[in-house]
Order: sequence, then structure tokens, then C-alpha cells
Amino acid sequence: MALLKFVPIKLTLCLVTGILIGHYFDFAIYHVLFSTLILIAFLGFLLSKQTNRNSISFGLTTLLTTIFLGILSVSLWQPKNQKDHYTHQNLEETYLWKVKVREVLKSNLYSDRYMGNIFSMDEKKVSGKLVMNLYRDSGTVKFQVDDELFIFRKLSEIKPPLNPHQFDYQSYLANMGIYHQIQLDSTNHFVNENSSKTIYGIAASVRNKIISKLQKANFGKEELSIIQALLLGQRDDLSKETYNNYKNAGAVHILAVSGLHIGILLLLLQFLLRPLERLPKGKTIKLIVLVLLLWCFALLAGFSASIVRAVTMFSFVAYALYLNRPSNTFNILALSMFAILLLINPMLLFQVGFQMSYAAVLAIVWIYPMLQQLWSPKNKIIRKIWQLLSVSVAAQLGVLPISLFYFHQFPGLFFISNLIIVPAMGLILGMGILIVMLALFDMLPQWLAEFYNGVIGLMNSIIEWVAQQEAFVFKDISFDTMQLLLSYGIIISLLMLFTRINFKRLALFLVCIMSFQLWTIYTSYKTRNTQILLLAHRSKNSVLLYQSGYQLNVTTSDSISASAIVKDYEVAKRIQDILFPDLQNGYTWRNKTILMIDSLGIYPSGNHDYILLTQSPKINLERLIDSVQPKQIIADGSNYRSYIARWRKTCAKRKLPFHYTGEKGAYYFE
Repeated sequence: MALLKFVPIKLTLCLVTGILIGHYFDFAIYHVLFSTLILIAFLGFLLSKQTNRNSISFGLTTLLTTIFLGILSVSLWQPKNQKDHYTHQNLEETYLWKVKVREVLKSNLYSDRYMGNIFSMDEKKVSGKLVMNLYRDSGTVKFQVDDELFIFRKLSEIKPPLNPHQFDYQSYLANMGIYHQIQLDSTNHFVNENSSKTIYGIAASVRNKIISKLQKANFGKEELSIIQALLLGQRDDLSKETYNNYKNAGAVHILAVSGLHIGILLLLLQFLLRPLERLPKGKTIKLIVLVLLLWCFALLAGFSASIVRAVTMFSFVAYALYLNRPSNTFNILALSMFAILLLINPMLLFQVGFQMSYAAVLAIVWIYPMLQQLWSPKNKIIRKIWQLLSVSVAAQLGVLPISLFYFHQFPGLFFISNLIIVPAMGLILGMGILIVMLALFDMLPQWLAEFYNGVIGLMNSIIEWVAQQEAFVFKDISFDTMQLLLSYGIIISLLMLFTRINFKRLALFLVCIMSFQLWTIYTSYKTRNTQILLLAHRSKNSVLLYQSGYQLNVTTSDSISASAIVKDYEVAKRIQDILFPDLQNGYTWRNKTILMIDSLGIYPSGNHDYILLTQSPKINLERLIDSVQPKQIIADGSNYRSYIARWRKTCAKRKLPFHYTGEKGAYYFE
């Protein structure tokens, strides 16, 4: 494979391998540090002896050193490995916390949410990050970035998902070094009036000022929300309908300030700054100005993780363009991933945005030239359309397996929305930045604001039309980790075969296809022979799921409330048929009996293995236990909390296992 001839790519792959090993296996940090230092010392010895750098010993030592460096970076990054991290203290007590607001998160119906950095705990210096939830009431005042809070409250852990195949918010936050949250109300905190300022606070202040100025320019509500998403990275005001339209049209990437926006901005600035090349050292000056402007845009958009990642990557791309050596593009991308991003924060590797950004850019750099070699139309207009289509196809092919794995859908008409919208993105972004600057200085003409409002409205209309072609939106596609890996194997081996046809590459391509088919057959066989009975958790509802092969029986008191749970399970388990039988008082499962007692509190005599309590039945649990002699008591989310507490005490007294789905999650019947 030609790409592996580049040293930075080899080192990056080894670093990624080390990060994966360090993430999935728990290593003692001192052992990793010691091993890494030994390998680095040995590598230095080889260099000092001027050993042939093409030798096996030198290459193997370099690769092992890089792998151990990846393992070490994970160990060093882990916040819990820091001596002053707050988790090393006794968290069962209530403390006075000093926290600085770092980021404003998306609010929900009941509270405003923030991410904060911890500075002290009862005046003891500690470090760490947490999520803060501020309950909404008539007197709630929203926090701003850089506000310093003093909070007297006990921390609570981030809960894992309670139902199978739900989004794992606990794991998502843990990958960002966040393990706890804290609930705020008007009585348990106050704001320090003399908070210090950081660059994040300055960026947030500038962004809030811009938004307030834009709100006075009479933009439409939907148009303004799109402008804020495109230029400022603020998607909180987007309506659910608009977001779903962009998602179904395969254009949701337009709403997130990321690699696409920075890439288009880079090309736009490259064109506008071309006159600087006429000056002495003009190309160097142009590069410096270009990179500075990219980082100014990052400041404008609030220095979010996705923006910093994209600007870092395209700063290296700008340097590659400055060198004017196309073969260096892969090296530069590998260096941006290796030297800047993954060594500083190895957990970026597990973020969807990071994976999709690099997959898309690498695919464009690799696949786009191949498509252009495949066909180069002589007609200028057709050639431009083919170039745009090639970029869109290359990017979609690069991110397709990731999209199927995380989002389980594929927009069949992505090329239409991208063919129409992406070419106009340069104009939209350029005009948008101009409008933001004019609005900031109160110099925005009304006619220009109305024109831009019309442009955004037209884009929304096109996206909505594409999204309405539901026959071309393929949803609920089951796609697991092995299919993800094998899909990339097929894509990479196909590209290698397209570059040069020989027996080995053809054999590799066929092996990848056969492996994918065999895995699909295996998963089908496994699903066909699956028998699962579980009680899911849903507040104010009872949800009993029984899977028999490709069929799922959903027994519930409210099918609408249970729809999200059912959909997640259906996609993950490749369910083809769903039935909704009525609730019964009793079930038999693998020679064990399950007695369900609802709000009526009526139950028959006789022994039962499981007692399932739903809808808060008014019963004497001790008398029930004596009568039925169960092996376990199970309560779902339809019961009152006060009843749950009473039942838990009774079961503890009788030394009988008690499972409440609101705390322990879904219950799988053995």
C-alpha cells in the first residue's frame, strides 16, 4: 500500500494502536512510563551508533516506542490519574465547590446545563470537570462562560443507560474526563462578581454580542438559527423539524462548523490573499495571515472542540499548500493528527466528529484524484459538476461506514443536496462573515440583510424538498462494529485494486467481501436463534420485551411512550416484525413463573419465581412474600418512588433480591 511508505502515516497508525490498547486495557501508569522510557533510550542508542535506519531493529523499536507512547498518552490524559483530581477525595460528603463555567450546553425542558472546571473543594485545591444542571424557575438567571460559582451541594454520578442499546451518555462524558454532575437551584450557589476572564469567555462574549446584533436585523426565526449554526457554531435555536430535514437530506454536516466550513474558508482566503504573493516573502506572509484568520474564525465560533480540531487540521493543510507538494498532503494530515491532536488529547479518537472529519478529508484526498482520472469531461460546465460530484461521493464514501454505525441511516439523495448547496457554501460563508462584521459595527444595510435572509431561506427550501423524498432515505439500518471494520477493509482494498490490479490485491478485496458476507450470515443465524425476555425502564410505564428470532413482542401500557426503547432495540437486534400483545397477569419463561401485580393489587395463591410490581399496587409486601415465596422482586418505572423505597427496605429485611429498573436498569430474565 503506497500510503504506508510515508513515515508520519506509519507512526500515526502505531500511535492509534497504542491509544486503543491503552483505552481498552487498564495499565498502571508507572509501568507504561517506565517501558516507554526504556524504548526511547534504546532508540536513542541505535541513533547514536548510526545504525542503518532501514534495519529491522531500528524500525521495530520505533514502532514499539510509538505504540507505548500512545498507551502512555492515554494514561497521562486520564484525569483520575492526576494527584489533585477531586475523585481522590471522599465524595459521600457535601462540600463547598468553586467552579468556573467553561461551556454552555444545550438546555432541556427542565434545566439549563453547563460544563465547568473545578478549582477547589472546601478551599482545598483540586481539579476536574463536571456537568451543572440549573433548575428553571421564575428567578433563574443564566450563567455565562467564565462565571465563577461557589456551590454547596453533593456531587452525583452520571448514570449509565437504563435500557439496552440506548445512547451511553456516561461513556460519552467519561471520554471527555467528566464523571459527575451537580444539581443547582436558587438556594445552593452564588456567583463570584469578580470572575477572571479567559479566552473562552472573551470568545463567548463576542459571540453573544454578534447574536444580539443579528437579532435586531429582522432575520426570520429559522433563517437566524441557520446563520448562528453556520457561522457561530450555535445550534441550540434550531427547530427539530429543520434539523431532521438537513439530516434526511444528507446535509447535516452543513449545520456544524467543522472541516467543511474551514476547508471552504481556506479556499476562499487562498483566493482573496493571492495578491500578497507579489510581495517579498509573499507566500510566507500569506501563510501566516491565512492561519491567523482561520484561528480568528475559531475565536468567533467559540473555540468548540470540533472547531479547534478542524482549524488545527486545515492549518496543516495550508502549510501543505504552501509547500506545493501534493504528495505531502497525507503526511501533513497524519502530522496534524499525531503531533497536535492525539498526543494532547488521545480520547479525541473516540469522538464521532473527529472520526468523520478525518475520514472525509482522507477520502477526498485519496479518492477524488482517482475519480478525476476515471473521467475528465472537456466541457467546462460538465467538468465543474463532475468535480463537485466527485468531492461529494468521495466524502460520503469515506464516512459511510461511520454514519451507518452511529446513526443507522443513509440519505440516498445526498449528492443532490451537496451538489446544489456545497458550491454555494463559499458565497454563503463569505457573505455571512461580511454580514456579521457589519452587524457588529452597526453598519449592516437592511437590503443586504433581506437578501441574505432570502438566500438562507432558499437553501432551507431546497433541503426540505430533498428531505421529503422519503423513499430515498434509508433508515434503521443495523450495522455493528465488525461490519464497520470490514466495510473499511472493502473500501481500502477496492481503492488499492483500482490503483493497480494484481493477484494479491484482488485476493485481498475478495477476502474482505467474503468476510463481510460470512459475518452477515453469522449474525443472521445468531438472531434467528435468539430468545430474550427483559423488563425495560420507562417512567410511568411498563415495558416488557420478548424477542423470538426476528420477532419482537412489546407488552406495554403506553406504546407511544415506549417507542424510543422499541426503536433502539429493533435496530440493534435486526428485528423484522413487532407485535403488541396485551398485558397479562402471569408469564412462564424457561420453566420459571412470573407474576405481574398491577394497581389492582390482586394476585393468586401459589409459588412464583419472580414478582413483577407495576403501576404502584397497594399491597402488604411481607404478606405477599409469605404467600408466594418468590426468589426475586422486580419493580419497573411505573411505580411511585415512595413505594419503591418501602419495598426495598422490606426486601432487605427479608434478604430477598430486589431490582428497581430506575436504578439498576433493564432486567433480563434468566
